[in-house]
Amino acid sequence: MKVIGKKSIKAQDIPAATQLFTTDWVVRYIIDNSVGRYWIERNPESNLKNELEYFVTPKDGVIPQVNEKITPEQLTVFDPCMGSAHFGVYTFDVLEKIYTEYGYTEREAAASIVQNNLFGLDIDERAAQLASFAIMMKAMQYDRRFLKRGIQPHFYEIKESNHVDSFTIDYFANGSDKLKKDIQSIIDDTRDAKEYGSIIQIKPVDFDALFARFAEIENDVDLYRDTALGTLLPLVREAKILSDKYAVVATNPPYLNKFDAKLKKYIVDNYADYKGDLFSVFIYRDFGFCERNGYSGFMTPNVWMFIKSHEGLRNYIYSSKGIVTLVQMAKGAFFSEATVDVCAFVLSNWKNEKGLYIRLEDFKGGMEVQRKKVKEALATQDCGFFFESSQSNFSKIPGSPVAYWASEKVAKSFVENSLLSDLVQSSVGIQSGDNDKFIHFWWEIDIEKFSSSANTVDDSYSSYKWYPYNKGGLYRKWYGNDDSVIDWQNDGEDIKRNSEVTGHHYQQYKDELKFKPLVTWSRISSGNPAFRYKDHGYLSDMAGFSMYCSREKLKPILAFCNSNVARFYLSFLSPTLNFMVGQVTSMPLIIQDKEGPITNAAESALSISKKDWDAFETSWDFQKHPLICNTRMIKDAFIHWKEECSARFNKLKANEEELNRIFIDIYGLQDELTPEEEDKDVTVRKADLGRDIRSFVSYSVGCMMGRYSLDVDGLAYAGGNWDGSKYKTFIPDKDVIIPITDDEYFTDDIVGRFVEFVRTVYGEGTLEENLKFIADALGEKGATSREVIRNYFIKDFYKDHCKIYQKRPIYWLFDSGKKNGFKCLVYMHRYQPDTIARIRTDYVHEQQARYRTAISGLERQINGAPTSERVRLNKLMTKLKDQAEETRLYEEKIHHLADQMIEIDLDDGVKHNYAIFQDVLAKIK
Repeated sequence: MKVIGKKSIKAQDIPAATQLFTTDWVVRYIIDNSVGRYWIERNPESNLKNELEYFVTPKDGVIPQVNEKITPEQLTVFDPCMGSAHFGVYTFDVLEKIYTEYGYTEREAAASIVQNNLFGLDIDERAAQLASFAIMMKAMQYDRRFLKRGIQPHFYEIKESNHVDSFTIDYFANGSDKLKKDIQSIIDDTRDAKEYGSIIQIKPVDFDALFARFAEIENDVDLYRDTALGTLLPLVREAKILSDKYAVVATNPPYLNKFDAKLKKYIVDNYADYKGDLFSVFIYRDFGFCERNGYSGFMTPNVWMFIKSHEGLRNYIYSSKGIVTLVQMAKGAFFSEATVDVCAFVLSNWKNEKGLYIRLEDFKGGMEVQRKKVKEALATQDCGFFFESSQSNFSKIPGSPVAYWASEKVAKSFVENSLLSDLVQSSVGIQSGDNDKFIHFWWEIDIEKFSSSANTVDDSYSSYKWYPYNKGGLYRKWYGNDDSVIDWQNDGEDIKRNSEVTGHHYQQYKDELKFKPLVTWSRISSGNPAFRYKDHGYLSDMAGFSMYCSREKLKPILAFCNSNVARFYLSFLSPTLNFMVGQVTSMPLIIQDKEGPITNAAESALSISKKDWDAFETSWDFQKHPLICNTRMIKDAFIHWKEECSARFNKLKANEEELNRIFIDIYGLQDELTPEEEDKDVTVRKADLGRDIRSFVSYSVGCMMGRYSLDVDGLAYAGGNWDGSKYKTFIPDKDVIIPITDDEYFTDDIVGRFVEFVRTVYGEGTLEENLKFIADALGEKGATSREVIRNYFIKDFYKDHCKIYQKRPIYWLFDSGKKNGFKCLVYMHRYQPDTIARIRTDYVHEQQARYRTAISGLERQINGAPTSERVRLNKLMTKLKDQAEETRLYEEKIHHLADQMIEIDLDDGVKHNYAIFQDVLAKIK
């Protein structure tokens, strides 16, 4: 395989960057179905088909015949990017079978194959040497005396004519204007050939006359004789190979889409319609090497089959060529580090309507798995992943993808029905010009400046600064991924002004679409696409593509898009997992008389998914933690929650399968699809003890901070004016500074407050049992439940918090360092300019005093302790002294900040504000 990254590659680096091996079975598949097929079609009585392991036959077993008898010498094969001759070596074996079946001895066949059948070029000298050596060794397998016969392979390094001088040309021409014109023509055509490789094009010349002149000067004693033979002969030899026509061209071309200036210009000048990648240039160029009824075989990335930049190549093939057979391999099949998905295929140099295809996308596990599945498909063509398809159907589908697994009925559905693009307006969203400044997560901002109820642009001319912002997000269907907001006060005046001042580009979409109901999806996915409904109030980002129409129409559209019928259509409209607007809206929408049941099912799915999304505190509609319910035991609360999640999951799965059933019936895809959904594709969450107990702990911290209250639903405080009347059952921390230490040094110690929270929620009588259940679920070390909980707060709580809040934490951890000398949490929305001063005087100084007291007490204990106890006490002494020293150094850092009385603006977001205090806060990882 030959894979290139994003940087442009210089000419001298192309060989090293692109020449890697082609796996053996792929070589055999390509050669069996090009070289083998070429012979079998012209010699129907041949037994060769039975000897080719990877030869693909139609389901009816009939191989088309070509009334064109040939001899083995006429079956010429060329590899224009030969590498070390993987194709040539195996082709040698196939040709040996052909020759011996024709009546040659193995020895005679070996000599003829090297002389008449195999040709190759490469820009790398090492590759040419290896290829020639490989072919010589292969010939010796059939003729042990082959090296003594003086026959040389036609495998050459591509030379360039950049340094040929005029004296050598004049000497060679020997006064002949025709010879001079022809040699000069070749010199012109091969200039910079090292960079262009085999895509260079050679103008017609009289090669017989040129080679006759070389034979003439073979014994010449002129000064320029060696120069002519050393520089001009290789150029003429490669020009002849590049000018000839071959029965078969087979290669693994370089994959390169970032060209240096010279190569880019050459490709644009000569191959403008195929410039998407160097491999696509080779696909087109190789038809020029082929005889009119010849074949071209390749292994390349599979993107040429689908994406828009290769649509011209596809239409060229459909119009006058043909896909004979193709294997589409699974993602990462070649090797795990591969950056492209590959296919192997054979094309005909004439219009061939019916192709034979093997689809291996569902079979992971590497090339050996792919090989076995190919063999299975060849042996059992009704296996479900072997297809016969007419390429005339491909042009009926928008974008003309190689959609070989789409039936004729599917192809017709694009022609006979309305497409989504006929029914909706679609849009790529806003580009702010400065996301760090204008886009935040909703939990970062002052919630009183946030509005989710705008209907039109006019509604943004208000006191509200922040509005819901649709950015795509992770794989989730129906509802959710609502976590971002954008500064769009007064129709985005701050963004527009910033663009004028800084020159940062921004873009927006039509006013009539802003804040309107929409169906959205993420542009890039690692698997299936997921579509979500958003009611009015949203603006969209460039990564969150959207479709707009009336609410009544959006619900059935949403249902269709989340069905496996839509996934089936997108499998060929957008198989690269980059779901562009044009690809999604190219799907045909057929509702018939089922709009009512479809809409009802979509609304049910929306409701289920919204309840799931809102059960977690990262939803702005979160009300209360689900483990806080009418029970005295958190274990019972979890059992109830688990049953609720399971019922929700099962209901949504059944709902989705019913929608699949309806759409499969409407589209007539009973032979292609079944309605079942895999559990992994149902995107509401099942209960998870570890995750859910951690979220309960997080909620408790929110109650300690005053973000939440046991007395009100939803957010109790996230900016604005503080209302103490909201807190009666559990009173939040007064100074919003909650210490986390390895012992209960403070009255508002976080473990003490957590125990108080659990007691308040579930009662005194079940406290210890509830603490044990929580501790067991957290899974930390500790002799008692309280020790386990303390270790969780010290070691893992903040990591979990940063993960849940996507590295934009709302509770900030002031942290002295690895010795855990001092830690405390502060709620950023309740931060005041004197908060750090209070941390220093009321907590850091107090902690230092406690360390001094503890160290003094330990010294007295050690003096009177027995030896065995003294070892333990000394270890504890070392730990306390380390913590005391770390806290002393921390006090110096925090002193500097405390004196500044720093104010923060929540509109600046966590990233900006956190950086102000980065020297005294925990690193966000």
